[in-house]
Amino acid sequence: MSTVNRQFVLASRPVGLPEESNFKLIETPVPELKDGEFLARAMYLSVDPYMRGRISQARSYAAGVEIGGLMVAGGVARVVESKNPNFAVGDIVDVYMGWQEYVISSGKGIRKLNPSIAPVSTALGVLGMTGLTAYFGLLDVCNPQPGETVVVSGAAGAVGSIVGQIAKIKGCRTVGIAGGDDKCAWISTDCGYDAAFNYKTTDNYGAKLKELCPNGIDVYFDNVGGAITDAVFMQINTHARLSICGQISQYNNAKPEMGPRLLGMLIVARAKVQGFLVSDYMPRAAEAMIEMSGWLREGKLKYREDIVEGFENLPKAFIGLFHGENTGKRIVKVVD
Repeated sequence: MSTVNRQFVLASRPVGLPEESNFKLIETPVPELKDGEFLARAMYLSVDPYMRGRISQARSYAAGVEIGGLMVAGGVARVVESKNPNFAVGDIVDVYMGWQEYVISSGKGIRKLNPSIAPVSTALGVLGMTGLTAYFGLLDVCNPQPGETVVVSGAAGAVGSIVGQIAKIKGCRTVGIAGGDDKCAWISTDCGYDAAFNYKTTDNYGAKLKELCPNGIDVYFDNVGGAITDAVFMQINTHARLSICGQISQYNNAKPEMGPRLLGMLIVARAKVQGFLVSDYMPRAAEAMIEMSGWLREGKLKYREDIVEGFENLPKAFIGLFHGENTGKRIVKVVD
C-alpha cells in the first residue's frame, strides 16, 4: 500500500468552461488510522455536472469548494486497512470521498457493496445517486400517469437515460432530446424512448416538439435549461408537471443568458414547475433501491457506463461532460 495520497484540489475558479489548469494534483501523506476507522482506496470516482456549481462563487445549495480545497465526488473504494470491526479488509464501499486515492472513514452512513448483485461501479450510477435522482425527480415530483407524454432533455446522460426507462415502466410515451444521432439511436434502441431528436441538428425545437408530441407534453424532466426548455414551455398541457434537475446549458455562462419570459404559460396551463435535490430524499433511498434493483434484474432497466481510465484524467473527464462527450454515466476508473 502506498504511503502517498494523490489528490486533486481547486487551483482557481473557472470563468466559463472549466480548464485543466483550474485543478492541481498534489500529494499528501496517507493518515494513520484511529480506533473505529478504516482506510479505503478508490476503485472508481465520479464526475458529474453539479460539480461545476460547487467550484463557482455563485449561490448554491451547498458550500462551494475553496481554493486549495479537495474536489468533491462520490466514489467506490476497497478497504485496505481497518480498525473498525464492521468493515474488513477487502470490503467494497460506496463513499463520498472526493477526487483522491485514499479516504479514511468512521463507517457512519457508509454502504457496503456486493459485487455478486451488480457491478460495484453501478453504485455511482443506476444504483446510486444517479438512479435515485431519476427515480424521485420523475416519480415524486411529476407523478407520471399511464398514457401521458414525458419529454426528457439530456436524455442520453446518466440521469436522463434512466428517467425515460422509468417513464416507460409506468406506461408513458417518452420523447428524448440528446446531442447526437448516435445518442438518439441509443436511447431509442436500448432505453426504449418512443421518439428522439438531435438538438444540434434541429433548427426549430418548437416545431420538432409539436411533431413528436402531437398531444402536447404532460411531464418534462429538465436537465439542460435554455432554449430547449423555452420550447417545451410552449407545448405543455393543462396540469403539466416540470421537474428541474439540472441546467447544464447555463453552468458555464459568464453572464446570465436572457431568454423568453414564459412563466405566464404556467398560468395558462395551470402547470407545476419544481426544482429538487436528491439529498432531500435520502431517508427514502432504500425503497427506491429495492424497486430499481428489481427492474435491473428483470431487464426492464438498462444502463451504460462511460469509463475513463486513470486517476490523472479526472479533470479532463469532468470537462468533457460540458462538451457532450459522454453517453450514460461517466466514471473514472482508478484501480481494479
